[in-house]
Amino acid sequence: MRRQTKPNTSTLNSSAWLHKKVEEVATAATTPEKSFSERQANTPLGPRVRWLGILTALLGSALVAVSEEQSKEKWTAPAAEARTKNPVAVNDSSIAAGQKIYLQRCAGCHGKTGKGDGPDAADLGIHPAKLSDAAVQGQTDGELFWKVTVGKKPMPNYRTRLSPTDRWNVINYLRTLARR
Repeated sequence: MRRQTKPNTSTLNSSAWLHKKVEEVATAATTPEKSFSERQANTPLGPRVRWLGILTALLGSALVAVSEEQSKEKWTAPAAEARTKNPVAVNDSSIAAGQKIYLQRCAGCHGKTGKGDGPDAADLGIHPAKLSDAAVQGQTDGELFWKVTVGKKPMPNYRTRLSPTDRWNVINYLRTLARR
């Protein structure tokens, strides 16, 4: 007696699956492609992604506005800092050391002669201080030292980048710019 066998259902299922995939590929090949926004709209995160993009743009604009406003604020040293006396004697070696640092770290924006015309000045979005002007030269050594120490965007702070002696040497050199 012959035994009757059942049809192999795994073969039938894989055949049906393959047929379905072939139809999907054929349909996809003949259907015009949807834009990114159309595809995103059909996903659960689509609207959220759009709102997240809008929110990111708004926050970015707000940050730019705040930073511009901060750069327009008056930059005044605290009274105690303004009264600080320069402990480094003004002499040729101090001025030479200050000039070397100035040319490496400051001239890119403030210019070689302190007129705010350095090669990087145009890219800053604000005009660098004219260090040779009476308004800057009229500040105390302590005020200038404080400004070099704390910085203000886009000027970096030099608290940890230069030693106090190096910063005072730069101040001694800045005083020579008034004569140029």
